[in-house]
Amino acid sequence: MSKKLLVVDDEPVLLKGLKYSLEQENYEIDTAVDGEEAYDKAINETYDLIILDLMLPKMNGLEVCKKIREKSMVPIIILTAKGEDSSKVLGLEYGADDYLTKPFNVLELKARIKAILRRVNVEAPKQHSNIIEMSGFKINTLGRKIDIAGESIALTAKEFDLLLLLVTNKEKIYSREELLEIIWGYEYFGDVRTVDVHIRRLREKIEENSSQPRYILTKWGVGYYFKD
Repeated sequence: MSKKLLVVDDEPVLLKGLKYSLEQENYEIDTAVDGEEAYDKAINETYDLIILDLMLPKMNGLEVCKKIREKSMVPIIILTAKGEDSSKVLGLEYGADDYLTKPFNVLELKARIKAILRRVNVEAPKQHSNIIEMSGFKINTLGRKIDIAGESIALTAKEFDLLLLLVTNKEKIYSREELLEIIWGYEYFGDVRTVDVHIRRLREKIEENSSQPRYILTKWGVGYYFKD
């Protein structure tokens, strides 16, 4: 079954080009040209992934991303203008899984889409249990769900992937660069803030006190690790 994507941009030529190019990869493509239309479609239709430009009329992309995250964990790739570093970070803070800076190579966009969809749909190895339990955590690797003390916690695709990697490799320290390569599947050319933002969001969701984490710890000057 083909994957259904929502592409949101107010530039007609870019939107038409992306739709055509992605349809060549056998994706089913829906489009929106402003923030209100994007949000309406995102919460009333079912998509496997959303490509969201941040500079939109009626409702900006950051607000759209934030509102979508209140109702859905659908993977989101945001598109930002060159030099909009603060928008990239805010987009990740609001729950985006990834970003691309305009102008971009459509082949890179396709690679990132495939990487996200592959991780979202990956099945746990059959020789291992689908359920991981420790210290009040219950992680369902097939359903990609996590409960803490009986409470369901909503994680984005990348947040779940990060947590699962750290949990299944307890006390192994990963550098930011290693996490970028393993989780995102490509080089970010040194933009390690992406990892920091996702780690911070994870801590806010699973730690009692995110400023004094118990589980996801930092080895200063080295990287991050999980301690049971």
